Amino acid sequence: MSKIVSVSGGPTKPEIIAISLYKLGLQDGDKFVDVGCGTGSVSIEAARIARSLTIYAIEARKEALRATEINFKNFNITNATLLAGEASEILGSRYFVDSIDCAFVGGTKNIVPVLKVLVEKKARSIVVNAVRIETVVRTINAMKKLAIFDEVLHISVSRSIPIAGETMFKPENAVYIVVGKIKN
Repeated sequence: MSKIVSVSGGPTKPEIIAISLYKLGLQDGDKFVDVGCGTGSVSIEAARIARSLTIYAIEARKEALRATEINFKNFNITNATLLAGEASEILGSRYFVDSIDCAFVGGTKNIVPVLKVLVEKKARSIVVNAVRIETVVRTINAMKKLAIFDEVLHISVSRSIPIAGETMFKPENAVYIVVGKIKN
């Protein structure tokens, strides 16, 4: 079994990925965008959930692009296109002439323009992961203005570790999952 090659800020924890992808509601044949893909861990799990998924992984950081490229190769992800650059510009490019079905946003730099473009592209569901409360507030406010805000979850995960022959729990950093849905 391959192990994810990591970079600073990642990879997203498996429990957070599971909840985030559940909230996205991926379907076979979807066009899925992973904004700020970091290590590619969310795209890798998305590829396992939905068959015939078309994945576009977007990242601006060079070290993260290298890690994602290695991870896609190690996990045999062949249905993903890795795109380098600022997300709001790439989302407006030739790759996305048609609509986008769903988007995971892990990189929250320039979140407001990213959300605007995703709504223009008619993404039916958008999930944003954030750890900073200011980002959460900015995301909620932007989603409300765009009339797509659905809910926000505060997820806290603790992992068991041994201590003095017994077990204790060590908490991971809490994550906010902000969900946007296009209302029909």
